[in-house]
Amino acid sequence: MKNRVILQTLVLLTITNICWPNSENQLAEENAELRSRVQNLEEDVEKLKEALVQKTETSTSKPSPDSDKDSESKKVVWSNLDVQIYGFIKADASYDSSRTTPGNYVVWVNSEAMNKSDNEFNLTANETRLGMRINGPQDGHFHAAGRIEFDFYGNNAAENKAKIQMRHAYLLMDWPDRHFSILAGQTSDIFSPLNPSTLNYTVLWDAGNIGYRRPQIRLTKDMTLDSDIKLELQGAVARTIGTTSAITGSESGEDAGFPSVQGRVGLNFPWLNDKPTKVGLSGHWGEEEYDIATSGAHKKFHSWSVNLDIEQPINDWLNIKGELFSGENLNTYFGGIGQGIRPIKDANGVTINHGNEITSKGGWVAIGLGPWDNWCFNIGAGIDDVDAADVNVGDRVLNCCVFGNAIYAFNEHAKVGFELSHWRTEYRGPGDADSLRAQASFIYSFQ
Repeated sequence: MKNRVILQTLVLLTITNICWPNSENQLAEENAELRSRVQNLEEDVEKLKEALVQKTETSTSKPSPDSDKDSESKKVVWSNLDVQIYGFIKADASYDSSRTTPGNYVVWVNSEAMNKSDNEFNLTANETRLGMRINGPQDGHFHAAGRIEFDFYGNNAAENKAKIQMRHAYLLMDWPDRHFSILAGQTSDIFSPLNPSTLNYTVLWDAGNIGYRRPQIRLTKDMTLDSDIKLELQGAVARTIGTTSAITGSESGEDAGFPSVQGRVGLNFPWLNDKPTKVGLSGHWGEEEYDIATSGAHKKFHSWSVNLDIEQPINDWLNIKGELFSGENLNTYFGGIGQGIRPIKDANGVTINHGNEITSKGGWVAIGLGPWDNWCFNIGAGIDDVDAADVNVGDRVLNCCVFGNAIYAFNEHAKVGFELSHWRTEYRGPGDADSLRAQASFIYSFQ
C-alpha cells in the first residue's frame, strides 16, 4: 500500500512537471496574441476618428476653388469641366417725377406735349442676374471656355411674370502663347466697351453710351510693344439687328444679305501711376434693307459709328472714364435716342417710305470714388444729340442725364445703394420733358 502511494505521487509529479511548462508557454502565446489584437484595434479606432474629423471639416468649411478635392466635387456635381455659378439678386424701387420709358428703368422722358408732370413709382426684381462660367482644361497651348448669362428683362411679360433674357452665350477658344483668341456666340459689341457705374439698369444708353449685345464671331490679338505698353486688336462680324417688315415678314438686318463689321484698336500704357491708362478707337459699319410699301422695291440704309473710349485711374480711390461717339442709324446700338431710320408716313399715319438715316453724336463721363471703408460713390453725365433735320416733328432731338449714387456694402455679398438722377429729353416741336428720379437698390451677389 505504501509503495502504491509513493508510485502514484511520483506519477503525478512527473505529469505536473511535463504539463506545467506547456501551459505556461501557451499562456504566453495567448497573451501576446491578445496584445497584438488590442493594438490593431486601437490603430483602427484612431483611423476612424481621423476620417470622421476630416469629413466634418470638409462639410462645414467654404469650398476653395483651387483645391483638387473641390474640383473633383464639381466634376461629380456638374460635369468633367469646371463650372462656376455667379450673379446677383437685385430689387429696385424708383420714383420718377414724370413718366419715363419704359418705367422700371429710364431710357428717356416721355413727351409732355399732351401729358404734363405725370409722376410714377416702380418696384421690380427683373435685373436679377444668373450666369455660368465654364472652364476647360488648359495645356499651355490651347484653352477653351464658355459663358452663359441671363436676366429677367425679356419683352412682353407681366411685371410679376418676368421672362428670361439672354445676355451672353459664347464659346471662347484661346491660344495663350500666341496671345490670340476666337469668340463665337452672343456678347457685348467690340466698340465703345466701357460702362458707367449706375444703379439704373440702362447704363446711360440712349443718353451718350452706345453699344449693346449681339451674335458675333470675334478675333482678338494682343501685342506687347514694350515691357509696359500693350496693344490690343479686335475685329468681328456681327448679326445686324433691324426692323421686321410688315410686308414680307423679313427683318431689315438679315435682308441686307451680309453681316455688320466691328473693330477696335486699344492701347494700354503707364502715365499717372502704376495702373495703366487705357485708350481705344473703335467703330462699326453695316447695312439694312427696307421694303417700300408703295412700290414693293427695296431701299438700303447704312449704319456706322466712330468711337473713342478712355479710362484713367488717378489713384487707388479715384477713377475717371468716358466715351465719345458719332454715327448714323444707331437705334439698335442705343444711339440716336432710339431712332435709326426716319419714317415717311401718309395722311393716315401709315409708313409708306423711309427717308434717311438719323445722325447723332454724344458721349458720357463718370467718376468712381472709393472704396472708403464700406462706401463707394459714382457721379457722371451723358448726352445724345440728334440732328433735328433728320427727324419728324414730335421726335426726340436731345436726351441727357446727370446722376450720382452711393453704395454701402454690409459684407462682400450684401449691398444697398441710392441714386439720384436728372433726365431731360427735348423734342422737335413741343413736348420737352424733365424727370427727377430717385432709386433705391438692394443687392445680394454670389460667385
